[in-house]
Amino acid sequence: MDGSISRKRPWLAAVLAVLATGLGHIYLRRLRRAAGWLIALLGVSFLFVDGAALTALVDGDQVDLLAIAPVVFVGALSVIDAYLVARAHNAVARITATPDGRVTHCPNCGRELDPGIDFCHWCTTDLSGLEIEPVDAADSDD
Repeated sequence: MDGSISRKRPWLAAVLAVLATGLGHIYLRRLRRAAGWLIALLGVSFLFVDGAALTALVDGDQVDLLAIAPVVFVGALSVIDAYLVARAHNAVARITATPDGRVTHCPNCGRELDPGIDFCHWCTTDLSGLEIEPVDAADSDD
């Protein structure tokens, strides 16, 4: 393994999460998070949604949207979370270091940094103590 992080498509993670709760997180290889969202969806459906509404939903019958609102709410939060996790994953994948060990992209928002200042001028994250070990092919004799 070369240590690089593959980039993910946030829109694809969101679409997969719309299709099935947790599927977008599985695409992102966040299996515990996917299981957490699935457990949250099942818990909310059993605690706050009438059994008749769930049966009608599974059977494909017409269901009052207000009756299944908790399930829709948790599903929507899962979609938003999958999108944001994919964006955060990509921001981490973009972080690179110069030969002197300074980062070129903000670890918080992922945008390119101005090398002359010690904070991100996009999101104001303090970078004064942040340094990443530069990757040097000559030093990788494991």
